Amino acid sequence: MKPKASPNLRKGYCIFTDTFFQGSIPTVSGSVGKGPEKYCVFETELEAQREIADFMMTRLQEFMDGERDFEDATSCDEYVVEVTVNADGMLVDEHGRVFKPTRD
Repeated sequence: MKPKASPNLRKGYCIFTDTFFQGSIPTVSGSVGKGPEKYCVFETELEAQREIADFMMTRLQEFMDGERDFEDATSCDEYVVEVTVNADGMLVDEHGRVFKPTRD
């Protein structure tokens, strides 16, 4: 018999980057209303990849406009990670690490 999925959990995809002190962390967040900011969770891996591509295109345009140097415009440190999202907005990555919503 297949175990039932909890209604308080859902799968999604977040954009992560590696940091020196914290290791791999989610990077894209936003807020809805007056609550704390929450990490952006994309329904599909493709949506998350397109968000990274859109940000890269913005950086490239900034380079073309003389607002950013070439190395900064062409480097991409972001990548997509599948996560489980709890009802309270906490994320759990593939290694079991938990990420709370960011502060407001």
